[in-house]
Amino acid sequence: MINFQYARAADVADAVRQMAADPSAKFIAGGTNLIDLMKEDVERPSRLIDITRLPLKAVEQTPAGGVRIGALVPNSDLAYHPLIEQRYPLLASAILAGASAQLRNMASAGGNLLQRTRCYYFYDIATPCNKREPGSGCSAINGLNRIHAILGASEACIATHPSDMCVALAALDAEVHVAGPGEARTIAFADFHRLPGDTPQFDTNLQQGEIVTAVELPPQGFAAHYTYLKIRDRLSYAFALVSVAAALEFDGAAIKEARLALGGVAHKPWRNMAVEATLRGQTADQAAFARAADELLRDAKGYEHNSFKIDLARRGIVRALTQAAQGRPQSQAVKRIM
Repeated sequence: MINFQYARAADVADAVRQMAADPSAKFIAGGTNLIDLMKEDVERPSRLIDITRLPLKAVEQTPAGGVRIGALVPNSDLAYHPLIEQRYPLLASAILAGASAQLRNMASAGGNLLQRTRCYYFYDIATPCNKREPGSGCSAINGLNRIHAILGASEACIATHPSDMCVALAALDAEVHVAGPGEARTIAFADFHRLPGDTPQFDTNLQQGEIVTAVELPPQGFAAHYTYLKIRDRLSYAFALVSVAAALEFDGAAIKEARLALGGVAHKPWRNMAVEATLRGQTADQAAFARAADELLRDAKGYEHNSFKIDLARRGIVRALTQAAQGRPQSQAVKRIM
C-alpha cells in the first residue's frame, strides 16, 4: 500500500475545506471499497480525510412525508431501521442482498453510492483500462467480459456499477444531497451516476470537492407490492450478474404506478421511465411484463462472454414483476429464487 497522510474532519465544512486544499485526497468512512482499491494500487490518494465523526448518521422523516438518510448511516443499521423496514422494504431487501453482514456493518449509505466497478481489468493495473488511465483502452471488450454491461456501454468502457442498494434507490426515485465549495445542492438519483461515454473515469456527476451528506426518499415506498431479485453465480456473497428492483401500485386490478430498475447490466443503475409508463393501466400479467422486459432491453448488446445476460435479464424482469404483483417479495434470508 502507498504512503498517505491522514486527517480527521471536524464537520462538513471542514471536510470540504480540507478536500479543496488537497484535490488528490479522498474521503474515507467505512473504507470497504477504497481500502481494497488502495491495496491493489488502483487508488493512490495523498491523504485520507476521515469523515466518520460528522453528524450524518440520522434516519429521519422529512416535512414532506419522506425519509432522509444521513450519508454515514451504516448499511446494516439502515436495512433494519423501522422506517425503512416498514415503509421502504424494497431498499431494506436490496441492502440485505449485498455483501456480507460484516461488510454491511462497516459500509455507509454515502459510500455505497460511490462504489467503483468490480471489473477485473480495472483492478489489474498491469492491463489497459480507460477508467484507471484514460486513453489506454478497454481490455474487457475483447477480454473476459462475462460480468460486463449489456446496456449503455461505449467503445471506451463496458464496466458495470456493483451496488445493490443503488438499484433500489433508483427505483424509489431518491435524491442525493451534496455539499461542496459552492452552495449545497440536490441531485436526482437518475442524474447522479454517469454512463461511460468517452469519459469512463468519472462515475458520478459530483463536482470536485463535493461530499454526499444525505439521501432522501419520497413518501411513496411501494411497501405492499415490491421485490428485489438478485441473480448471481452463487447464493452466498457475490455481485449481481443481473438484479431487478420492481415496485407496483394498483388501482383495482390495473397497475397505477410501476417502477423498474436493473443492476449488474450498466455503468449505472438502469431505469427507463418510458417503459414504466407503458405498464400503467395494464393488467398485471405475464404478457404485459414480457412486453415491458422486451422494451427495456431493446438496445441491449452482448459481448463474447455475456450475451446470456440479455435473456437472463428478460426472465428476471418478468419474474420480479410477478413477485411484486403477487405481493410475494424475494426472500434475502432464503436466497433461492422463488
